[in-house]
Amino acid sequence: MNDASTPTHRTIALVGAAGSGKTTLAEALLHRAGAIPRAGSVENGTTVCDHEPEEIARHTSLGLSLACFDWTGPDGTAYAVTLADTPGHPDFVGGVDAALSIADIAVVVVSAVDGVTGGTRSVWAAAEAAGVPRVVVVTQEDKARADFRRVLAELRDAFGDHLWALELPLGEEAGFRAIADVLSEQAHVYDDTGHHHDEPLPPEAADEEHRMHVEVTEDIVSHDDAQLEAYLEGQEPSVAELERTFAREVAAGEAVPVLVCSGVTEAGVDRVADLVCELTPAATDRDGRIRVGEGTGGAEVKVAPNPAGETVVHVFRTVADPFVGQVSMLKVLSGTLRTGDRLRNATTGADERIHGLFRLRGNEHLTAGTLAAGEVGAVAKLTGSPSGSLLWSRPTGTARPAMLPERPPVYAVSLDPASQSDDEKMSGALSRLVAEDPTLVVDRAGDQTVLRGLGDTHLAVAVERLARVFGVHVNTGPAPVAYRETIAGSAQVEGKLKKQSGGHGQFAVVQLRVSPLPPGSGFEFVDSVTGGAVPRQYIGAVEKGARDALAAGGPQGHPVVDVRVELYDGKSHSVDSSEMAFRTAASIGVKAALAEAGTVLLEPVSAVTVTVPNDLQGAVLTDLSGRRGRVHATEAADGGRARVVAHVPEAELARYVLDLRSITAGQAELTMSPDHYAKAPNHSRA
Repeated sequence: MNDASTPTHRTIALVGAAGSGKTTLAEALLHRAGAIPRAGSVENGTTVCDHEPEEIARHTSLGLSLACFDWTGPDGTAYAVTLADTPGHPDFVGGVDAALSIADIAVVVVSAVDGVTGGTRSVWAAAEAAGVPRVVVVTQEDKARADFRRVLAELRDAFGDHLWALELPLGEEAGFRAIADVLSEQAHVYDDTGHHHDEPLPPEAADEEHRMHVEVTEDIVSHDDAQLEAYLEGQEPSVAELERTFAREVAAGEAVPVLVCSGVTEAGVDRVADLVCELTPAATDRDGRIRVGEGTGGAEVKVAPNPAGETVVHVFRTVADPFVGQVSMLKVLSGTLRTGDRLRNATTGADERIHGLFRLRGNEHLTAGTLAAGEVGAVAKLTGSPSGSLLWSRPTGTARPAMLPERPPVYAVSLDPASQSDDEKMSGALSRLVAEDPTLVVDRAGDQTVLRGLGDTHLAVAVERLARVFGVHVNTGPAPVAYRETIAGSAQVEGKLKKQSGGHGQFAVVQLRVSPLPPGSGFEFVDSVTGGAVPRQYIGAVEKGARDALAAGGPQGHPVVDVRVELYDGKSHSVDSSEMAFRTAASIGVKAALAEAGTVLLEPVSAVTVTVPNDLQGAVLTDLSGRRGRVHATEAADGGRARVVAHVPEAELARYVLDLRSITAGQAELTMSPDHYAKAPNHSRA
């Protein structure tokens, strides 16, 4: 590929539902471009983009993969293209977000058999939120039950009448061998090699094609005053003129072209490459966006893609490679990046050296001396730059890329190291795993390590990568529910420590009143001592001892919350009293109060929001009711969908995301977040 920056560079995110044919389309594009000698297949595990063992075993994309190639358009324009092939599985939507954050165009891949699915709606919404122009490519047109016209109707019904078919299939299923070009009104007839020659339209397709030609032409000229005036005078613009005007509509999001092809037979693939390159904005036409300032806020700043400007680089994805170490995928937002450059990470503060630039074609590394503004590549061994970092040439300052959508975890497992060696390495390996994939979250529940993510497959793949890449083997189990206790009533107790074993002894007496607080209050300590019964230097130790006892757990074995501890009296000894003595006495006293008054078991409750098609709302409400859920609101959402907001005990949500996908055939969107604690049913006193 040409190392020089040109206005013809394109970064194309392939997004779509699982099974829509994204990876097969990427393979066909690479083959037609001459980047690979033959096209592989997902089924055989031989594709360029699905190269990780976990992907090959499951026959599906699980991560973001880059693949570069060169393309020459019909007018001789040379394009340098980077494909970003993304997962369709909802567990790996983080890869879609990362690809859209650096894409010039989103190619929404839709199966001619399956049509618009929940996955299609999800990636469409993600592209719209990211402000990325879209092109729809209907694939699998050669498969049984393919129906382009049905899918086109579904697309326009779901996303609006600004979707325009620029191609029509001439024949479908096994008979798909030709395409009607709506703008030129020619038939592109394909041979077995995926190449085409032009013929006049067959009579049976001419009327439908011409009607669509008129509709598209009238829409295009309505966006250009000169073309509209000429058109009204009977002068129809040329195909090239129509394409230039239509490209401006696409860049502005005012129009979305719909194309058709087969990734297996490669019929129509060359036209997909031609039209995506011709009708979409170049990398140098779109400003980058970063946030400058401390914390998660900061002011949003546009970065002009100027090859001669200061160097600003977005590290959008990192992957641990067992052979070369960490590989960082990056996009140059401004300036020109060269091997040997030294940059500062404006997000983490680390200083980084660019050891060797390369472009990616799956797992193949193609050396690149430079990357200019708008171009995408990779570099190894940026150890201080996790996914979502920003590198720049400034010696100071704090900045980060534009924020990605929040994807709160909805599924969790506990991790138990298989050996002492695994235990020693697990923390570091998990940190590297989270640095790769920010949609993973690691936390502690008591003495257990919990891994949280977006679904069971997400976490299963993470565990497999822990073993394969980092050499850490773990056993998984259900994530523990973080129960709590609170004191059931008030108690007045004495905590006393008196020990004498030669020399200085240990002596402390505290008089405590322990009582419940309103839910969510946490812990309150009150010092009511008068007359110096407990010397001032020991008051802090009493509070620490009370906290120790509550954290250690109540009679039912869980940490205690929402408790008020009042110290109102006590005794000390001039020689034998100490901070540790009073800390221990306070702990003894609080434990006695919990035993005397008893405790109530509290369970965590999560706020749950489910968005589904209206006809599935009843099934969702019924299921939530069976999980002890309390529905607080049902409201209308866009696109004939309903939004259900509820509070549900965490104990009922362990497999909820999996069950919800089953109930709704994958058409639901789910968010969950911890909200509050409530009394568990059938709670008992200690």
